[in-house]
Amino acid sequence: MTPGKGENTHHDPIGQEQLPYRDPSLTADQRADDLVPRLSLEEKVGLLFCTVITIGEPGDHDSPGRFGEGSVRDLVEGKKITHFTLGELPSTEAAVRWQNAVQDLAAESEHGIPVMFASDPRHGFSATEGMTVASGGLSKWPELLGLAAIGDEELFERFGDIVRSEYRAVGISCAIHPQLDLVTDPRWARQLQSFGQDPDLVGRFGAAFIRGMQGSQLGASSVACMPKHFPGGGPQKDGEDPHFPYGKEQVYPGGRFADHLKPFEMAIEAGAPFMMPYYGMPVGLTLDGKPVEEVGFSFNRELITGLLRERMGYDGVVTTDFAIISDISVGGLEWPAKAWGVEDLSPEDRVLRAFDAGIDQLGGETATDVVLKLVQDGRLSEDRIDVSARRVLKVKFELGLFDQAHVDLDEAIATVASPAFLAEGQRAQARSITVLKNQGPLPLAQGSKVYLEGLDAEAASAYGLEVADGPEAADVAILRIGAAFEPRNEYFLEAGTHQGSLDYPQEMIDRVTELAASTPVVLDVYLDRAAILTPLEPHATAIVGNYGASHTALLDALTGRITPEGRLPMELPSSMGEVLKSSPDVPSDTENPLYPVGFGLSY
Repeated sequence: MTPGKGENTHHDPIGQEQLPYRDPSLTADQRADDLVPRLSLEEKVGLLFCTVITIGEPGDHDSPGRFGEGSVRDLVEGKKITHFTLGELPSTEAAVRWQNAVQDLAAESEHGIPVMFASDPRHGFSATEGMTVASGGLSKWPELLGLAAIGDEELFERFGDIVRSEYRAVGISCAIHPQLDLVTDPRWARQLQSFGQDPDLVGRFGAAFIRGMQGSQLGASSVACMPKHFPGGGPQKDGEDPHFPYGKEQVYPGGRFADHLKPFEMAIEAGAPFMMPYYGMPVGLTLDGKPVEEVGFSFNRELITGLLRERMGYDGVVTTDFAIISDISVGGLEWPAKAWGVEDLSPEDRVLRAFDAGIDQLGGETATDVVLKLVQDGRLSEDRIDVSARRVLKVKFELGLFDQAHVDLDEAIATVASPAFLAEGQRAQARSITVLKNQGPLPLAQGSKVYLEGLDAEAASAYGLEVADGPEAADVAILRIGAAFEPRNEYFLEAGTHQGSLDYPQEMIDRVTELAASTPVVLDVYLDRAAILTPLEPHATAIVGNYGASHTALLDALTGRITPEGRLPMELPSSMGEVLKSSPDVPSDTENPLYPVGFGLSY
């Protein structure tokens, strides 16, 4: 057997392989029911955490983690935690060997509880730490907003199936996505990983993705989905993000709470075994005529137990968004706990409040000692711990992790970034390109002279274009830019979170104006959120939007080798003045948008 080609190496010195929880012929419910009473309190508490782990050298279990979370051995052996989210992966071989070595370590515990590795979205171009991971060695696709621009429900299911194949090949069995938040405020930073603004479409697309990831039911080849951010994270006051103290408030001036909730109802119907509430706290929200307490969703019993558990009938695992209990500092930048509405509580009381609300797992935390002390002090019952531990174990049994926790290196190498997956991803990138304006230059003719800013000259030449040294010598200038944002860097993660005004700086307007004076301009805009293109539009002969596209995928679309099919999944406002008059929870409610939702040209 080649190294990294794993058989399950659980060794049970007291004969536990004969116990019911080891019997794959039993149901997941039966196996979980058998195992929970056998576990120590420490083992059960460890199941109630899903945190970050730092990938190192295979078999190195003792180097400290990047975020102060402790070494692999500290987490797995010491704290009994067995659910981890991964950052950037090394090579496929190194990832497989490292994960198999961690599974070996977990197998040495008394009951051999396998590790469940989880991931934020990682098949696109975005790399916002703590929110998304760049695709690295996996196949590369447009972000979900781009797939929504194509609008093909079957494509979402196919994409989910490819993500599933590549995730399981490298040992990832839990997806901390899809993100089902509606894109209703043009300023919000998290639009790119959402499915657009229409609750019915977002629900259908999300359910299709979940089907692709999980199949008709969870099994040994499935990836368990964790839809987020319940009950819908889009309607943020002023479009700010609740990762940071100034973005804690979630508001519903348009009375559209039910619209934001609908995609989660459809995700539950699709069988999502996990659910992640958002950080934000609802302000001014009423349900059944009664005001909802203004505390973060993971601390909110009315919404987690009352709405999600009782009214919606959800009995899956509820995992909090990360770091709602403890303050952290990374690289000299502070990141206060997202304990919005309960900031004055101690960490112990925050934990108690979250479990009382109805959550099962604390995301991004390692404070198992706090939970243990709450039980020992009689403030949190062991019966309550058992309920959540059982839910987590049931998913692990359903995924087959107790029967085969290791992954096969040869299979991983054959699966990850296969030529077929790469080609499908590239085609989807090109198809998602949204043509907003075209006064003649598109599709670009063979032999056209092009001046490039932000586009690879070698790639352009390969498409039969002649690259000019300056705009004056070109038939057309192609300029790639992003949507505007306000640079910020007071808190950890803030620099990569694009927030604030959508107005472009004067330098960008001047640059487009200057280029247009020399030659026709084709403007390509990366729509990681809405952009106000009003001051640029008169100077551009053609404008296209992308949601994550390589140089070659963009050229496929600009030359017509692959027809761009994108239609805007959200509106592009005409001015910040109109944005400021709009309601954060209402889609497409700015007056006179420059480009309305659903807009897109063909050629």
